[in-house]
Amino acid sequence: MAARPPGGGGAKEPEAIEFGIAALDARLDEAGVSFPATTAELRDALGDQEVPYDAQGRSLALADALDRVPQEKFENETEFLDALYPVFDEARREERGVIASLRDALPF
Repeated sequence: MAARPPGGGGAKEPEAIEFGIAALDARLDEAGVSFPATTAELRDALGDQEVPYDAQGRSLALADALDRVPQEKFENETEFLDALYPVFDEARREERGVIASLRDALPF
């Protein structure tokens, strides 16, 4: 006998969890940021909000993320998000720890 999948009885799909670049992209749209933009303009428009960088909900302050990017001006949104992607990726890898890294290295 198979078990029913969890749900509230409705046909509604579960909400997706946005983190990293996807979460930041949504916040850019909400803030109405226009490009080209400098780091200072982006800080002013977005404030110092926390941006989740993994599915567990860990987050990084936007100001800290911007401090890790050497670029000061972004011609478009894609360039901005591409510059921040490595920052969120590095934060995810730093938090994973040794055991998670060992699991990734194993073939099973």
